Amino acid sequence: MMKKISVVLALSALAACSSTNAQEKKAPAQAEKPTAAKPEVKKEVKAPTPAAVEIPADAVKIVIEGNDAMQFNLKEVKVAAGSTVALTLNHVGKIAKAAMGHNIVILAAGTDVNKFAASAMTAKDEDYVPSAQAASVIAATKLIGGGESDTVVFKAPAAGTYDFICSFPGHYAVMKGKFIVE
Repeated sequence: MMKKISVVLALSALAACSSTNAQEKKAPAQAEKPTAAKPEVKKEVKAPTPAAVEIPADAVKIVIEGNDAMQFNLKEVKVAAGSTVALTLNHVGKIAKAAMGHNIVILAAGTDVNKFAASAMTAKDEDYVPSAQAASVIAATKLIGGGESDTVVFKAPAAGTYDFICSFPGHYAVMKGKFIVE
């Protein structure tokens, strides 16, 4: 709703500027013709939609929900080694990304979750998935806010048990689970 209001205000301001600029360009002796007031037309401008992720037909589709109470609905996910995985995160809450952002980061075997999370806290510009720790990440969704969704497609690693977390500052302690590859 706030985006719609901002866009309408921005469009109104732009229209006012264009009108003023057009009047300034007229010759001083030119009189303006009286015109009937036209009703204001408000255009609803939608935010661009992200490009759809192409999900192979044979992909294992996993959907995990995160909410405003900092909880994932799944604590364990099992897939076959080498399978193509389409992991979707749905943020079913209402709070914006800046205050209650969620992502899913699947960490490589042997990654120290606490050290990764400490590093992630300083990586706001990278959606809290630090590029310096890229070797520790198997897959990660984008950081999303309430009502948003993101999907990442990747190949499941070798058999083993891997941690997954939300790397938004402070969330990893409760928003975590096991990604089990058989």
